Amino acid sequence: MELMSLILSIFLCLLVLTSQCSKATKDIFILAGQSNMAGRGGVFNRKWDKNVPSECKPSPSILKLNSKLEWEEAREPLHQDIDVGKTCGVGPGLAFANEVVRKRGSGGSVVGLVPSAVGGTRIEEWRNGSFLYNELVRRSIESVRNGSGVIRAVLWYQGESDTVREEDANAYKSRMENFIQNIRSELHLPELLVIQVALASGEGKFIEKVRHAQLSIKLPNVKCVDAKGLRLKADKLHLTTMSEVHLGIQLAHAYLASNRHNFTRTQVS
Repeated sequence: MELMSLILSIFLCLLVLTSQCSKATKDIFILAGQSNMAGRGGVFNRKWDKNVPSECKPSPSILKLNSKLEWEEAREPLHQDIDVGKTCGVGPGLAFANEVVRKRGSGGSVVGLVPSAVGGTRIEEWRNGSFLYNELVRRSIESVRNGSGVIRAVLWYQGESDTVREEDANAYKSRMENFIQNIRSELHLPELLVIQVALASGEGKFIEKVRHAQLSIKLPNVKCVDAKGLRLKADKLHLTTMSEVHLGIQLAHAYLASNRHNFTRTQVS
């Protein structure tokens, strides 16, 4: 009888653990910023060439929160229903997710991507209370609404539009720091990892000023991946398809190298 009781207890424990694990555990990543995050890889004359590198292929382990706030299998172009009115192509998001899945091996949780980038936007347009900021917060909260996942990081690539006016370039650091502090406060995630990309290009002549601002941010749990040197398209502004792939892989390595991805499960309230 004692043996049977022991076996029953073990079975019940395993059943509870299995039930807990089966409650989908998405590792969620917010993709925000402007066009190089939204993806312009393979876009020429406002048409996407539909070339999807192997690093960006869809996978059952990688989902996307679409514009209707529904999860679906992620496919390029990730931002086609978010960065509307523009032609989207390959961005860094799927390359990032595939590399995370590849590196951690089988048995890992699902990767959930939340595309939120909009081309041609200045950092000031992401200030607390703005339309873009509110949409980012709304989509982030909805991504964990049913308790099936945890927001692991914000991946941020933006700043090209802030290179046009010197006053914007000079204000970039303080505005970006405010954005980080505000989004952490709004989501009740004070230690939320933010991985930003230092510019490879810009719309104006103050690229180095914005890059300096990005590289000099020293807030806790803020990492920076430098895109300088990645190949640009003929417009000298947007990354090529393979540059987007390389950037996505660099972002994945930056995330995996951080102990932030070992956080216990935390939900947005």
